[in-house]
Formats: sequence, structure tokens, C-alpha cells
Amino acid sequence: MFDQLLDLVKKHAGDAIVNNPAIPNEKNEDAIHETSGSIASGLQGMLSQGGIKDVLKMFGGQGGNSAVSSGISGDLIRNLMDKFGLDQHQAGNVADKVVPGVLDDMVKKTNDPADNSFDIQGIFNSLSGGQTSGLNIQGLLSKVQGGKLDLDGDGDTDLQDLMSLVKGTNGGGGLMDKVKGLFGG
Repeated sequence: MFDQLLDLVKKHAGDAIVNNPAIPNEKNEDAIHETSGSIASGLQGMLSQGGIKDVLKMFGGQGGNSAVSSGISGDLIRNLMDKFGLDQHQAGNVADKVVPGVLDDMVKKTNDPADNSFDIQGIFNSLSGGQTSGLNIQGLLSKVQGGKLDLDGDGDTDLQDLMSLVKGTNGGGGLMDKVKGLFGG
């Protein structure tokens, strides 16, 4: 997944990084790698901090892109400022030009049956270090897309719904404990 993510960042790096006078040409590759790493670690962070709903919604095409994008962009901006000496405005421009496009492409590729460069299970397995291999992420995504996980009837699929799912199936200690533990939560 990380190589494919790097390729997507390179695709979107044109004006934002490569043709950006604030980033010296000899630092372009480093800035591209930093951006790719920030996106991956941002997704990991969202999953570990309870943002699984937003990530699943994003990949399910039900929004969530802005929440995921803004969470990732904040870290990327700080990293670009610290490592490349960009000011906040310059770093923000890089994040605004690259992150949403990369996430949109990931979603499109994940949902395109003719494109096997990304799949939801592979993404979650990569982000969790393989710990989600026993979970059916595509099944969870399908339920999120179909609104079938809104078990508490509040109009959204959130952590409470996942808790209800687990407690209703085996009295706890199953899916929710796995999800909490997968990403350091």
C-alpha cells in the first residue's frame, strides 16, 4: 500500500511540491516522501483515535473526506514547517493541493473493481500492521454504506453502533475489542 500511496502523492505533487519555489528542487523527493508518510501516519492516527467511522465513510463514498483530510493536513503542515522551513501558509497550500486529491484517488481506486492497486482490506492491514487480517473490513464497509450499522437509530454509524454490534453478537470481547486494540486504542 505504501508504494501505491507514494505514487499517488507523486501524481499530485506537481505544482504543490515539484514546481513550488518554497521547496528547493533537491528537496522535492524528500517532501514527497514526507507527504506520503504523513498521509499514512495520519490515517493510522485517525483509526487509533476513534476515527474509524470517518475512514470507513470516506472509503464507502459517504463523505468523511473533509474530516479525514483536515486531520491529516494538520500533521502534514507541521511536518513541512519543521523539516523544510516552510511557513504555515506555504505548508497549508501543499496540504490543500495534495491531501484531498490523494484521498479521492485512493477512494476511487478502492471502489473500482477493475483497479486492484488498492483494496480496503489491504489498506487496513497495512495501517494496522496486519492486525485486521481476521476482520472482514469490506463487510463492515458494506454495512456502513447501506446504513445497516446504525443500530442505535441516531442517524449515523459510530462507535456506539459498533459496541452494540459486538455486545449483541457474543456478549462483548469480539469485534470491538479487536478494533480498539488494532490501532493502539
